[in-house]
Amino acid sequence: MKIFIIDLYYSRFLDNFYEKCPEMINKNYEQQKKTLFSECFGTADFFSKNLKKLGHQAKEIILNNEILQKQWAKEHKTKYFKGYFKNFPKLNKYFLSNWEEKILEEQIKEFAPDIIYCQSVYKPGKKFLNKIKKYTKLTVAQTAYKLPNKKYFEPYEPYDLIISSLPNQVQLFRDLGKNSEYLKLAFESTILNKVKKFKNGYNVTHIGGYGSIHNERNEVLEKVAKKINTDFWGYSIDNLNENSIIRKTYCGEKWGIDMYNILYNSKITLTKHIEKVAGDYANNMTLYEATGCGCLLITDFKNNLGDIFEIGKEIETYKSSDELIEKIQYYLTHEDERKKIVEAGQKRTLKDHTYEIRMKELMDIFNKYL
Repeated sequence: MKIFIIDLYYSRFLDNFYEKCPEMINKNYEQQKKTLFSECFGTADFFSKNLKKLGHQAKEIILNNEILQKQWAKEHKTKYFKGYFKNFPKLNKYFLSNWEEKILEEQIKEFAPDIIYCQSVYKPGKKFLNKIKKYTKLTVAQTAYKLPNKKYFEPYEPYDLIISSLPNQVQLFRDLGKNSEYLKLAFESTILNKVKKFKNGYNVTHIGGYGSIHNERNEVLEKVAKKINTDFWGYSIDNLNENSIIRKTYCGEKWGIDMYNILYNSKITLTKHIEKVAGDYANNMTLYEATGCGCLLITDFKNNLGDIFEIGKEIETYKSSDELIEKIQYYLTHEDERKKIVEAGQKRTLKDHTYEIRMKELMDIFNKYL
């Protein structure tokens, strides 16, 4: 089977990558993509690599990487608009904004996939998806967000199938007349071959966003930081008050393998789901990244956590800031118990939650709908 995966990267990561590796701008398409994937950002090539292990053909493209996509167009002599209507601003703006779809359509036509798998529901968009259905057998979207209500359903309409890592959303999509299946998130086990031990590790860490959507989590982290020395990394730090205690031990942004190295060298890492995004269900990458890298994960309690990990034996949970602080203090002073949970959590992730396992599950889903 041939699977074409459309991914989107954070623009901040892409900017950081090309600033760090400016020579990549002049490299060919495959060299750029290989180096990007080696950074292990997001799902990198974890889908395609593990689908290939199963005997399938798979290709991932990074839709919003203008440098990379236009390099592909150059190598494949694909024509896209370059600004020939400079004297006609409205016309110029339309064509300049359309390079993503023009290049993407040629990539799809060249690969001739059985399945198009979109990591974002909103891109490449409803109009484009309806246009390219003739080039494939099945269009699939992956979502990890809670649908607020029915009026937000329109972007999902053109897809033949919706894959969700939120179990409650699967039934919602089915009730709205859309094929939907549940698939958990995962950890890429080969990352353990790339991480390195630091001379000095970290006791307690948090890696994530600090923007306005994260304010409910920021409040919890502020309370922790007042009592326990915690190291913070992440984006949107400008949202925090200038006097925020998080700023005192904020260490900047870390992406991909640099993020995994922090987790690998942490005794404890913290997370909290965003209510607007996840609701009452466990659904973030840190669950798998932290346990996979071998540090103690302490996360907020969610209804389905017990289906993913054994609470108290493979991970720890909390229901209030006070309980979180109490558990951090406990496990910092009870090293043997912490290590026992860490070992069990990593063993569970490597047994049940790797991308190799997920791709087998994903192919079972695809076969059901094809």
